[in-house]
Amino acid sequence: MKKEYIIAGNWKMYKTVKESLDFVEALEEKVSALPRNEAVEILVFPPFTSLYALAGKSHKIKTGAQNLHFEEKGAFTGEISPLMLAGLVDYVLIGHSERRQIFHETDAEINKKIKTALNHGFQPVLCIGETLDEREAGKTLSTIQTQLDQDLDGLSAEEIKKLVIAYEPVWAIGTGKNATPQQAQEAHAFIREILKKKIAFPGAAEDTRILYGGSVKPDNSYDLLSRPDVNGALIGGASLKIADFFVIIQDAYKLADG
Repeated sequence: MKKEYIIAGNWKMYKTVKESLDFVEALEEKVSALPRNEAVEILVFPPFTSLYALAGKSHKIKTGAQNLHFEEKGAFTGEISPLMLAGLVDYVLIGHSERRQIFHETDAEINKKIKTALNHGFQPVLCIGETLDEREAGKTLSTIQTQLDQDLDGLSAEEIKKLVIAYEPVWAIGTGKNATPQQAQEAHAFIREILKKKIAFPGAAEDTRILYGGSVKPDNSYDLLSRPDVNGALIGGASLKIADFFVIIQDAYKLADG
């Protein structure tokens, strides 16, 4: 079975509307020069202010929202409703470690957001991963198990099958440190085994795309992407620079062709 990849850029709180448009236009030009390859999907998560401007601008690059609220409307100052995202995005990032750590999102809230995203036709990209203390205490796998059990609680096998999972060890995000390819593979293989138990359909867990995130850069992307259970990358800092992001995209193209 041919492995499918997603190369995703999380722009966080960077890029104005103009900068977002210029970036996507320039990246589309570079990607258009590559051979057609349906096995590689390119995705960016711009700030909310750029989503409307980017809608329909690129045939090669999909867009996602960095977050959403689990209610459709109400007195939630500063939040974004799924109704506001309709027609603008394909994917929604849910449970990113910065949302968990800085904004104190709970697994119960993340679970509600996943259900809301699915109900409105978005594909959730669920982020999970352990802190440095948890890794040093040997709790990496138990943390992953707990997060998946709580975040996916009440979802049917058919719904779980629609998710993309992003394994992002918290200690590797924005620190310059990254999990070794072996550490990433161990975590991804464990995630896939959990999914096999939660999804009854034969082969469905094997088809689930599990991305690695955490200081992915051009000098380590090929080794990470080449691991059997790594289906792509969720990239922070390197996705803000076209040259760096494009190198990682090229790595995925090379591996998909292999």
